[in-house]
Amino acid sequence: MKRADFHFDLPPELIAQHPAADRDGARLLVADPVTRTLQHRSIRDLPGLVPEGTLCIPNDVKVRHARLPLRRAGGGEGEALLLRALPGGCFEALVRPGARLKPGKAAQVVDAAGNVLAEVRVEEALDEGLRRVRVLGPQGAELDWDAVDAIGRLPLPPYITHPADAEDEGRYQTVFHAREGEAVAAPTAGLHFTDGLIGALGARGCLWSPVRLHVGLGTFRPMTAEDLGDHVMHEERYEIPEATAALLEPVLRERSRPLLAVGTTSLRTLEAAWDGASLRRAGSTRIFIQPGYRLRTADQLLTNFHLPESTLFVLVSALLGVDFAQEAYREAIRERYRFFSYGDAMLIRNAGKFV
Repeated sequence: MKRADFHFDLPPELIAQHPAADRDGARLLVADPVTRTLQHRSIRDLPGLVPEGTLCIPNDVKVRHARLPLRRAGGGEGEALLLRALPGGCFEALVRPGARLKPGKAAQVVDAAGNVLAEVRVEEALDEGLRRVRVLGPQGAELDWDAVDAIGRLPLPPYITHPADAEDEGRYQTVFHAREGEAVAAPTAGLHFTDGLIGALGARGCLWSPVRLHVGLGTFRPMTAEDLGDHVMHEERYEIPEATAALLEPVLRERSRPLLAVGTTSLRTLEAAWDGASLRRAGSTRIFIQPGYRLRTADQLLTNFHLPESTLFVLVSALLGVDFAQEAYREAIRERYRFFSYGDAMLIRNAGKFV
């Protein structure tokens, strides 16, 4: 299939720049590809929309303050987006301007007032336009993720046009996130959940069992290839805690409970880890779910609305069918749903079972 098959026209005013006033206040479009029906509901209705006893699988990864504003040696501006830690105290990073920040170059990390907080040294050019960099504090000590969190900025996506502020600090992170992880984008379906909503699911016998995908380029890098078959996903790491695996593995073997993937990153983790007989507790994946793919794990998916011609809209189209996915998005646009990270959500029932 062609990338253009997954295009749709989105009015720019529907791109949510700020979250809903209440974390669980988003609208919810319920889509069933078997009956080809759409319902307009709200996130607060979710406990009554999923079957009793559903096993809910969110991504509990922590979003890091991975964006580092830079001042280059000649005074020009730049930026490093740290993607993941590498052995030897380095990071894999996207840097700009890449032409000026080649191996051997260094730039200062500065705050809004121009004060120097650290230094980024470019050590090696990697594949896909990436760099291996080292981040050093004022005394020359190598900084780890926790230290970067103290000086970096939240990596808000480029379609959110304001600089990260206090509201984003609270809302561009799930209430259930772990202390660990190196995500550079939020698992946005999880942003809708409050302790109260999780408790309401629990009151219906639903279980809450997180996995962890370290969200990186594989999730958010745009497709550039015209043919879907030519797009290669960037590798992302995942982990499945033993407590989750102990619940999840028998459910997958016996299909003893309905399974809801809370977000596309959770779904991709499940599909990458489950081989049909056992569940890998950790690994890495380049999985690209596209039309023709048949799910082996989740029955339902909760997800936000995604960019046109993105791998995530391709994933939604794999679950709904391309025509019905386009129909659902046209309905969301007609009804003025809010799109992308801070936007509204979609619940896909009978995921991947369209006829």
